[in-house]
This record gives sequence, C-alpha cells and structure tokens, in this order.
Amino acid sequence: MRRNPRELTLLQRSTNRRTLLVGGLQLAFAGGLAMRMRYLQVDQADQFRLLAEENRINIRLIPPTRGKIFDRNGNVLAQNSPSYRVVIVREDAGDVDQVLKNLSELIPLNQEELDRALTEMRRSPPFLPVTLADQMGWDDISKVAVNAPALPGITPEVGLTRLYPRGPDLAHVIGYVGPVSDYDLSKMEDPEPVLRIPRFQIGKVGLEAKCEDMLRGKAGAKRVEVNATGRVMRELDRREGQPGADLQLTIDAELQAYVHARLDHESASAVVIDCETGDLRAIASAPSFDPNMFVRGISVAEYSKLTNDPYRPLASKSVQGVYPPGSTFKMITAMAALEEGIIGPSDTVYCPGYLEVAGRRFHCWRRGGHGHVDLETSLKQSCDVYYYDLALKVGIDKISAMAQRFGIGVRHDLPMSAVARGLAPNREWKQRVHGQDWLIGDTANSSIGQGYTLASPMQLAVMTARIATGREVTPRLIKSIDGVEQPSGAGEMMALNQGNLRTLRKGMFAVLNDRRGTAYGSRIIEETFRMAGKTGTSQVRNITTAERAAGVVRNENLPWERRDHALFICFAPYDKPKYAVAVVIEHGGGGSSVAAPVARDIMLQALYGGTPPLTAYPAKDRDRVKDLQERLRLERQRRDAEESGRA
Repeated sequence: MRRNPRELTLLQRSTNRRTLLVGGLQLAFAGGLAMRMRYLQVDQADQFRLLAEENRINIRLIPPTRGKIFDRNGNVLAQNSPSYRVVIVREDAGDVDQVLKNLSELIPLNQEELDRALTEMRRSPPFLPVTLADQMGWDDISKVAVNAPALPGITPEVGLTRLYPRGPDLAHVIGYVGPVSDYDLSKMEDPEPVLRIPRFQIGKVGLEAKCEDMLRGKAGAKRVEVNATGRVMRELDRREGQPGADLQLTIDAELQAYVHARLDHESASAVVIDCETGDLRAIASAPSFDPNMFVRGISVAEYSKLTNDPYRPLASKSVQGVYPPGSTFKMITAMAALEEGIIGPSDTVYCPGYLEVAGRRFHCWRRGGHGHVDLETSLKQSCDVYYYDLALKVGIDKISAMAQRFGIGVRHDLPMSAVARGLAPNREWKQRVHGQDWLIGDTANSSIGQGYTLASPMQLAVMTARIATGREVTPRLIKSIDGVEQPSGAGEMMALNQGNLRTLRKGMFAVLNDRRGTAYGSRIIEETFRMAGKTGTSQVRNITTAERAAGVVRNENLPWERRDHALFICFAPYDKPKYAVAVVIEHGGGGSSVAAPVARDIMLQALYGGTPPLTAYPAKDRDRVKDLQERLRLERQRRDAEESGRA
C-alpha cells in the first residue's frame, strides 16, 4: 500500500527526533563517563595511588600536653619535662637478643624494664616501637645516638614526662601521675582512645587524679600512610590537640615548705586557711615522700620502705586522717548550750575533779578540779567537768547538729584523695551503725571530743575559721583554671547569735594571753598579731581505775603508739582574723606543750608572709626559732640550687 507523501514526511520527522534524542543521551552519558574517568585518573590520582598496592590510610593519635599546676604566686608545682628514652622496633632489629646485649654494654638497663619490654614485644605487632629504657640522662642517650648504626631497630627519642619541682612539699596535695594500667582502664566505662597509647600518663592520686579530665587535654590526630604490613610510610597531615588546662592553686609554696620543715621528724599534719576567702594556704602531712619516684617508676624496696613506715608517709593526714578532736571540740558543746539558752557566759559549774554519771566517774584532767568556773575560765583552763555538765543538759543530738554547722562530720568538696567525712555522732547514728541505744556516758565523752567523735585537721581548721568570722567559710584549693578565677569560699553569715560567738573568741583569747591559760607559753608577743586558740589532747588508750589511783603514766614513759595525740587550733589577728591554723601531732603528747608552739610558728610565718622577727616570739623560744630559721634558709638555698641545675 502506497503511503501518502504527507504521512512519509511526518514519519521521517519523528524518526529524526528519536535519533537526535537517543544520540544526545548517548553523548551525555559518554561525556559524563569521560569526566568521571578524568576526575578519578587525574584529579584524584595521588589519593588513589596511596590506596594502590594494598596501602591504606590510618589515623594516629597525638598525645596532648598535660596542663601545668602553679601556686598562688605563680611558682611551678607540676610541669612537663623532656624525657629521653630508648625504643626498639622488633622487625627492624633482627636478632633482638644480640641487639639488647650490645645496648647493655653501652648503657645500664634495668632488668625489670627489660622483662616488661620483652613481654610487650611478644604481644605487639613487630612494627610497633616498645620502650626499653625511660627517664635517661643526656650522657646515656648520646651514647645510643652515636652508636645507632651498630644498633639496628634501636631509636633514641624525646618525649614529655611529669616533674614536681617541689618534691615532697606538695606530694599529698598534687599527688602524681603514672602510665595507664589495665586496672585504670577497667574502672572506666568507655575509655578514651588516647588512654591506650603506650606509656601514656594519667593522674593516680591527689589533684592529678581528681582533675584528670581538665589536666589531660584533648588528643590530636595525624593521617599516615601505612603499607600492607602496617609500617608507616609517611605522614599526610595532622590536627594538633588541645593542651590541658593550667591550674593555679591557693597554696603558698613557700609557706607550705616552712610548714613541712616545722613538722620535721613528727607524724603530723597542719592546715592553714584564709579566714577571708577560704583559700587553703598550706596543707601539710608529715612525713612526706617524693612523687617523682612514682613517675620514674618506684622500686619494690622503695615502696616497701614507705608502706612499712609506722609514721605512714603515704597517708594524707590533713584530709584523710580523722582523730578524736579532744578539747578543741569544747567550743561546739559550749555553742550548742549557748544557742539553746541553757547557760550564759557568767553562769558557773563546780568542778571537784570529776562528775558522777550513771554510776561512773568522768574525770577532769586536773585531778583536784578547778572549783567554780564560768565559760571563759572553762576554755582558758580546759575544764572537762564544765562540758560534761553542759552536754547532759543540752543532749547529743543538738551537739551533733552544731558540730555539722561548723564543718565536722561533713565531707568538704576538695580535689584531693580520700577526703574524710569525720563523725559528729548522734542517737540515730549509733542505732543505725551499731544497733545500740545511745548512752548518757556517750554524751559525756563526746562533749570533750572523745568517744565516737572524729575530725580531720582540715575540718578543725574550717571550724576555727567559722568561729573566728561567724561566716560559713568553705575551703578552696583551686584559685583559677586557665586564668578564670574560681568562686570564693568566704561564705555567708551563719544564722547564730554573734554575741555567743564573741564569747567563745574571748575564751580562746584567754587560752593564749592569760597567764593561767593552757597555751600561754605559745602566745604571740606582737600586739597587732595577738592570737586566740584552743589546746587539745585526745586519748588513744583507756586509763584504768587502778592506774588513775596509782598515778597516770606520763606520755613520755609510754610506747610511741600509745601516747596521746596533741592538737591545737588558733586564729589571728584576734581583732580581725586573717588566718586559722589547725595542727595535729600523732602520739605527740600534750597539745599545749607540743602542738601549740608549732601552730604559733606557722601562724607567724603566714602573718608576716615570710620570716618573722624574733621579737614576735616569747623570749624563751627565740634561740630555738633562730636555729630553725637558719636551717630553713640553708635548705631553701639547697633547693634553689637543685631547681637551677634542672633548668
């Protein structure tokens, strides 16, 4: 059938359009394919060349620089120091045993470190470096570098390690760092990858541990090309990490050093707190230890020496140790009675030397008694019977509540290890913990800081600062973080009768400045710095009726561990309190004869901001103080010389 010419024309036009459309699509596809091939083969040639031949790109972490720690005056307390070490790569070493033998002929190698390194090499890929020796001196690292051609697989490296320039002075405050252990990782729910870097250091105890997240910083990363066996071929790019925050503490390093020197040869602790801000100017625990030993790697012998020492140098006694506060607690009992209106400042109690309570005699420290005593006299002469009588009238629950208001039985929020809560016992506590009813004799014991009552030196310092100011002073250890000032611990006024607090202060002033006061011999002579305080002696043994009848054995005639603890708390200046100090000397004997002179010397050092004039001391103490000052001067010179040598 012949087609109409018009129909043929329409058919040809339709065919041409389809041809053009299909051709256009084919051309577009071919063009897109060509562009993609150019992109892959030209623009991305370098990138895909790295992936060729079974190469791959790995991400490696860059350890962050740990933040520094400074004292309030800008003195460095913890810093990062260059650390020379020797590492070995097993696949490059060939005969590992022979290489180690050659290395040992050049430098001394610790057998424990070698055994650890060999174990690590066996369980690590052959291309990963393993540390053979760390914390090396320049002479040793130079020998390794010079003889590198004869030591295949051995490489000298420079890293950073922690250094504590002040050594033992702040060991219990700052703590120390050490390599991440399996135990450390087991305590973390989702450990950061940086913690798995070999020999990476983290805080183990103290401020280093409590502020680990701030001090550690954030790890950086680098992209490296590795071949099929995992060997690094080259570094492609890197992103630097974020260094850890720098911390400035409230501690005065020079005052801290003085306090440690003053506590020398004692098992003791002392705390100095700024009454105006709550800043902790010194927190010392004696004896101490050198935290640098733990960073370097402490030997079994050195560690055993520390743990077997009866004076417990590893314990942070200032915040961790809790002791019966003895007579330093009497202000709490008195304040509870004053606030309840049970007694007034001029009311008296008769002290014959004991008080009969439930068929048992509770004795005063003075065997013949004090006679009629009012509140000021009871503090000045530390009469026990006065407080037995008060406690029976006011009751243990109100005494306990008052103790907590003054910071006893409260765990203060400080970035230090094992901060103790102490104990301000009451009826509910004894029933809950011991399943027993509270006895009236328990109340008598607690009234003079014995029995179940326990307080740390830190808590005693806070208590003293609150008595001195009438404010809820809170201890502060960190002054600033990366230059940002932290909240003050000055606190608000306590909801207490300020007249009652003034009565307590007046009695504490008499303790030191009245000739009949128990600490008169440890007074401050300088008028503008007159001090108020309270002695305390806490028993660690029971005195039997037979011993009391025959005469109580003197502390100096007892074994050290059976002697009483010596305590003293104080604040100064009396008219405008600046500092509060608490001192506890374990098994030191009497608070007035042992702890009070130490606290007075520390207080003067703080008030003068350095070495005080001898005229501030009673004449009888000046020769001793002069000798102490000279010894400290020589010690400071020696320490400064050591720091200059390290620099």
